[in-house]
Amino acid sequence: MDRDEYAAAAIQGDDEALITRIQMDQSRLYGIAYSYLRNEADALEAIQETTFRVWNKRRSLRDPRMFTTWMTRILIRVCLDERKKRRREQPFSHAFMERDAVAAAENGVDRLDLADQLQMLPSKYRMVIVLKYYRDMTIMEIAELLEKPDGTVRTWLHQALKRLRSNDSHGRRG
Repeated sequence: MDRDEYAAAAIQGDDEALITRIQMDQSRLYGIAYSYLRNEADALEAIQETTFRVWNKRRSLRDPRMFTTWMTRILIRVCLDERKKRRREQPFSHAFMERDAVAAAENGVDRLDLADQLQMLPSKYRMVIVLKYYRDMTIMEIAELLEKPDGTVRTWLHQALKRLRSNDSHGRRG
């Protein structure tokens, strides 16, 4: 059986086909979850929650060819929900992180590493960077996944890279 056949069987209620189909995308899911949550345990928990939601809602998917995209959307929502939850638990952490980044740039401290710079980007920009450069997705795939026009995705990517370059040049001036 190929990916679409497993997805079709899973949609019809075949639990073993669903497990097999999810396992086919396991490393991709982990990579996306880890890039959002920056913690192995949280990434695994997000995948577990995603698997639960996929199992519960699998009959709502109409096109088996869209299984990976559909499951990835669910995973991203789970990760974003977890990040919102973290922000509620630590309301000042983002403000402190930005203040520390500015202070580091002003004091000539070594520039922030890329992961820290990514965390400072707005979520839509961070999402596009992660999907494009960490998950090797095309602009069209990202647009489909995020349900946005490809022009919007291109703009977000351009803005994200512009901000990262700006942060990089600030860190080198010191």
